[in-house]
Amino acid sequence: MKQWYELLFENYSEKYDRESFVQGTIGECDFIEREINYDKNTRILDIGCGTGRHSIELAKRGYNITGIDLSESQLNRAKEKASAQNLSINFEQQDARKLTFSDEFDLVIMLCEGGFSLMETDEMNWQILRNASNALKSKGKLIFTTLNGLFPLFHSVKEFFASATKEGNATYSNNSFDLMTFRDHHTIQIEDDFGNTKKLECNERYYVPSEITWLLKTLNFKVIDIFGAKLGAFSRNDQLTTEDYEMLVIAEK
Repeated sequence: MKQWYELLFENYSEKYDRESFVQGTIGECDFIEREINYDKNTRILDIGCGTGRHSIELAKRGYNITGIDLSESQLNRAKEKASAQNLSINFEQQDARKLTFSDEFDLVIMLCEGGFSLMETDEMNWQILRNASNALKSKGKLIFTTLNGLFPLFHSVKEFFASATKEGNATYSNNSFDLMTFRDHHTIQIEDDFGNTKKLECNERYYVPSEITWLLKTLNFKVIDIFGAKLGAFSRNDQLTTEDYEMLVIAEK
């Protein structure tokens, strides 16, 4: 049986590209470039690349990039967009829990919940982090965003979703946040690219900074920095607060 995140992204690529939460690509890629000192020799792996927005923007800027995703529909859209811009990007349909890359990339990115935090068990989420770590060379860097577990302790996730859906297609309801597991269960409703309405029961894992730090330490990352993630404006100047729905994690081997 397919999981909610597999069903969600079937035939939901053109509409996905119009959602409000994916409009920060340029600023996010500016940040990534600063983090790698604009070194065009950097080999980059984009895990959960979706419709390829970060991969395509970075390829336009001259970087060698591989994008992987579970969704055939999203990858097809990514390939179409890359082809239209005469960009050569290696897009592959792969499961982030089963990656076999080893010591190949200078940078791994997982942005906008690129697989991590969507999985149905903590063990699966850890597998994704482990595989991202394995893909890196000895001095490699991992940059990812994930849901900030401090946010729902101080705010209503339901109210946040309600405010966030004004500009988008996806709507959220029936939120219930479990303090024992730090998982938010909710119903998401979208209209796919063919005009079909989908209603899915989702659950997403929120992480607190100390958990992320510990998980990355077990994977032998030496330097771990965590900041607030501002859409389209990632910065090391944004100290993580309870107001941030997402956190930005930068880890170095």
